[in-house]
Amino acid sequence: MKKLWLPLLFAVWLSAVGGSGSKNKRPNIVFVLADDYGFNDIGYHGEQIFTPVLDKLASDGVKLENYYVQPICTPTRSQLMTGRYQIHTGLQHYVLLPEQANGLPLDDPTMADKMKEAGYATHMVGKWHLGFYKKEYLPFNRGFDSYFGYLVGEETYYGHKRDYTDGNWYLDLRDQNGPVHSEEGHYSGHLFTEKAIDVVQAHDPRKPLFLYLAYQSVHGPLQVPEKYERQYRHIQDENRRIYAGMVSAMDEGVGNLTQALKDKGLWDNTVLVFSTDNGGTPKGGGNNFPLRGWKGSLWEGGIHGVGFVSGGRVPLKGTVNRELIHVSDWFPTLVGLAQGSLNGTKPLDGVDQWGTISRGTPSKRTVLLHNIDPLARTLGVPLYNDTFDTTVRAAVRVGHMKLITGEPYNGSWVPPPGSAHKFEPEPNTFPDKNVWLFNITADPTEHHDLSDQMPGTVRTLLGYLQRFNQHAVPAVYPPLDKNSNPALRGGVWGPWQ
Repeated sequence: MKKLWLPLLFAVWLSAVGGSGSKNKRPNIVFVLADDYGFNDIGYHGEQIFTPVLDKLASDGVKLENYYVQPICTPTRSQLMTGRYQIHTGLQHYVLLPEQANGLPLDDPTMADKMKEAGYATHMVGKWHLGFYKKEYLPFNRGFDSYFGYLVGEETYYGHKRDYTDGNWYLDLRDQNGPVHSEEGHYSGHLFTEKAIDVVQAHDPRKPLFLYLAYQSVHGPLQVPEKYERQYRHIQDENRRIYAGMVSAMDEGVGNLTQALKDKGLWDNTVLVFSTDNGGTPKGGGNNFPLRGWKGSLWEGGIHGVGFVSGGRVPLKGTVNRELIHVSDWFPTLVGLAQGSLNGTKPLDGVDQWGTISRGTPSKRTVLLHNIDPLARTLGVPLYNDTFDTTVRAAVRVGHMKLITGEPYNGSWVPPPGSAHKFEPEPNTFPDKNVWLFNITADPTEHHDLSDQMPGTVRTLLGYLQRFNQHAVPAVYPPLDKNSNPALRGGVWGPWQ
């Protein structure tokens, strides 16, 4: 009898420590973040660009159709990594510039910190854009066991270089051991995928995996191997054609990564999240139609993101989730899924949405602050003197209603080049207008401003902005530091203090 039990006990132990299909294990978590990826530029939203891999992953999982990010790069990444609004980290104005002595505050634990604390192997590949002026701000000092990628906001895809104010271009590619000089000519869409696959192949399955793959794709400059652009030769607009090829290269990369997870036996115990960091920009080939506006704006085209959750550990299959979800929600959601602790974090603005995603329960979120930017250009005069100043650039969502104040930036409706839809320019009847109100559920394309018809609702939402503003920290946006010049450090971007 004893001999019969030994194999059974061994099988139970093996399932507990190494069997990827065990539902009692903590899941592997893979987060893929695309850069400047437009709402209209994934196959299931548009008709011009082919994304068979992303479409299949989304259709096998949960499509997030009421999902919001920030209008630009750094704010989205900061909220993903901390679960806190940018008004609470001082990053509420624009993006981090590579010459600025600034970064994601060191007293905010990152998602990687909490995953590592929970026993996960933590790895990052790709774009950081959360500060690097001191070595303490580098990704491998913010919770990641390994890092391969670049630190600034944009660079060339083949040379991996970013220009400085002196007009010269300098390398920005490194891992935890220092600058990497050996990858010139290696297209980053392929390079980052390959490095992520290396992480998967080297992973010890007895430990849960957290992998953050932040693609450079499909941010400018517009560069892609010709074979990807060739399939879109019917698109006459050059920027759109190259951009479409860049999307296809990224789609292929995600497919190669998911195949590596399957080959390693990890996929059945994996939750994969795909997200954009902000809306696309038409001048860079991206498109958000039928949404209004684009990257950098507080219109839906800037902040209503592409997002879905897939993988073998996602219990709901083939569903569309229309509950309100924000990028800051990933921090408590994924740390909770990892059975990690939120002890030591500052008060979070994100909420745990795993019940919403995995079971379709109502969202825990009814209020969403899009931003308050005290350093942006003001517009017009205050609508009221006893509540939030409407000249300030801000936006908030409460239930179905969205309020925008100040200067939201261009609000045109831009269809993709060659589309049968017509371009609709932003109405400019009142150039100093600084208040807009929309029912986003009924009017997701923001055609019908209700601010004049619903003054009481305007005042209610201004009250929300007023209360948020009362506990906002000052925006941190220092001048450019000449000591940041990479020429002072061997021609490589990196810490200078």
